Amino acid sequence: MTTTRYKKLLDNLLNVCSERFKTFDKNLITKSFDFAYEAHKNDLRASGEPYFDHPYEVAMILASEIPIDDITVAAGLLHDVIEDTSINTELLAREFGPTVAEIVEGVTKIGGFNPTADEKQVENYRKLLVSMIKDIRVIFVKFADRLHNMRTLEFLPKEKQERISKETLQIYVPFAHRLGFGRIKWELEDLAFKYLNPTAYEEIRRKLKETRRQREAYIKKVIEPIKKELTKEGVKFEIEGRAKHFYSIFRKLQTRVDSFDEIYDLIAIRIILDTDNVYDCYLVLGIITQLFTPIPGRIHDYIATPKMNNYQSLHTTVIGPDGKKIEIQIRTRKMHEIAERGVAAHWRYKGSYKPSDKELENWMDWIRAIVESLKTGESSPKEVLENLRVSLKLKDIHVFTPKGDIVILPEGATPVDFAFEIHSKVGFHCIGAKVNGKMVSLDYKLKSGDQVEIITSKAQTPNRSWEEFVVTTKAKAAIRRWIRQEDKKIVEEGKIIFSKALKKHKMNMGDEELQRIARKLKFENLQEFFKAIAGGKIDTERIFELTDEDEQKETLKSKIDEQEKIEFEKFAKDARQQIGGVLVEGDKMDVLHTYAKCCNPIPGDEILGFITKVEGLKIHRNTCKNLEKLASIHEGRVIRLTWPETDGNLFVAAIKIMGQDRPGMLSEISQTIVGVDKTNIRSVNLKTHRTIFVGTISLMVKDLEQLNKIIDRLRKIPGIEKVERFEMVN
Repeated sequence: MTTTRYKKLLDNLLNVCSERFKTFDKNLITKSFDFAYEAHKNDLRASGEPYFDHPYEVAMILASEIPIDDITVAAGLLHDVIEDTSINTELLAREFGPTVAEIVEGVTKIGGFNPTADEKQVENYRKLLVSMIKDIRVIFVKFADRLHNMRTLEFLPKEKQERISKETLQIYVPFAHRLGFGRIKWELEDLAFKYLNPTAYEEIRRKLKETRRQREAYIKKVIEPIKKELTKEGVKFEIEGRAKHFYSIFRKLQTRVDSFDEIYDLIAIRIILDTDNVYDCYLVLGIITQLFTPIPGRIHDYIATPKMNNYQSLHTTVIGPDGKKIEIQIRTRKMHEIAERGVAAHWRYKGSYKPSDKELENWMDWIRAIVESLKTGESSPKEVLENLRVSLKLKDIHVFTPKGDIVILPEGATPVDFAFEIHSKVGFHCIGAKVNGKMVSLDYKLKSGDQVEIITSKAQTPNRSWEEFVVTTKAKAAIRRWIRQEDKKIVEEGKIIFSKALKKHKMNMGDEELQRIARKLKFENLQEFFKAIAGGKIDTERIFELTDEDEQKETLKSKIDEQEKIEFEKFAKDARQQIGGVLVEGDKMDVLHTYAKCCNPIPGDEILGFITKVEGLKIHRNTCKNLEKLASIHEGRVIRLTWPETDGNLFVAAIKIMGQDRPGMLSEISQTIVGVDKTNIRSVNLKTHRTIFVGTISLMVKDLEQLNKIIDRLRKIPGIEKVERFEMVN
């Protein structure tokens, strides 16, 4: 960057700050500018321009379009230095103070949102909102950052353009609406629309361009008589006419009309009054309705009943010249600032965020409620995200308390939402509701204009089913909090019941053993297990029966382990003798040979031989890890072997089996075995201990495929718990 360009950019920024702020720290802005330039001077953007242009443009947006204070502008200049350079928060705090450093750190922690990684996305939402609670200026910097990125999106690959645009529509636009960033919301919508649906965007742009002269002439025709009458009445005002935004037109084409030519309210006239007296807005509304015929049902008083994001204005649709419908908005200068910049305008008017500031506190309450709802332990990340997206996009309704006070709720809200909006205690003890004097169910969907009376009882507590129909984040968070507390109590109650049962049986049981029992009873975790005990869904005696059965199996298993080794050696010797040794390349082998203890090969296994110096040929399974190591060290000492075929192509095999002993079990096992290609049973060796049996069965089979078929069929017998091939691999 040349010295001339550098100085020009700094002068431009300082001039804008001078125009927009009553006072500002020129040294802070200059120092931040120099620091950011040095940090990014060797970096380039995808467009090929110096990277510093991005933080500079973000700072310009914060100075001119979302003017808050000099600290926010400085944070805008520095917002990428932690993420993209070796500079850390501690250094920023030393150079620019803790407030600037905390804002930059808050912006840095808000990562990109990935629509496919739900858990990460929930965490990013949480970071965003927690940062806003700490210092709401974090969100101003983040929106300025996103706005400039969207304005320069043309230099990125198409795939990235679409991903960022989708993210903008899903996350930033709803947040902008909820925080009252009207101007930013409209621009972000149009920019995202441009990349997500370029064909429709270009079609609307072309048609608006074609009709521009006609539109401007018509706006002049509407404005002239309004100007004349308002001037006559001594009203100080500013009036403007504009075409609606591209994305707004597109949505109307999608939902309300069939063609562009049918959109009658493409034009909106806005009258901004230089007064703090809201009654002047109603005076102007009266003048408008004298000049033009109002359309019944198309007057919206958002001054008396502001939107949830504190938007205030009078809207009316009238029949203008040539019989065309036209929307007219009337508001004061302060209302206009809030409509355009939302919470940022409140900050500017108040100078800071103070707990006594009701409008800003309402925003903060909403943010805190969402933070509470983002605890992923309460529901799946996908459900959390869906609930949040829905709550961001819902329209407002206005309902009234019995005293006539207005309560703003999202569309679809119920009496329970209303109750929690009044106070958490009212919500917790809500037992019934009257709407317009009539009793309604607690899941009744409220409508604008309803008067709601909540009936409470000290004995009442929330119902778990409420979570399924409430829509406000405040109600959802409060109900989930109550459910968590109740679940804790129930779990503790279950633990006490189980502890008493343990004492009765004079037993101790560790968490590992408890988890094994819980899994056996099909519970996901110990919490659900203890809740089931407290609710009487599990008889503790059944738990001890299961423990007894496990002990029986362990006792029986320990008794037969040693015997099994002896039996296997006997079986293996018998099987090997019966098949008549092994073959080398089809010929019988007469050399000294032994069978490896590490893998204990038996007829049916694929085998290899390893030539040793002392023990002759050692026979292994071909899958033996020890053989694999030996072969890698001693090349050429491994030979391929096979088992000889027996009369009728049968060889000896054996299976281990365990299960619940019952009448007819042995008969059912035998019938199952011989039913597979008329398999022969050579011997059966079963042992029982109380209700459990364990043992081995020796068979004559054709091949491993037949053996595996027998094992699969045995596993399907009721009461059989374990069946596997009898082998003794050390």
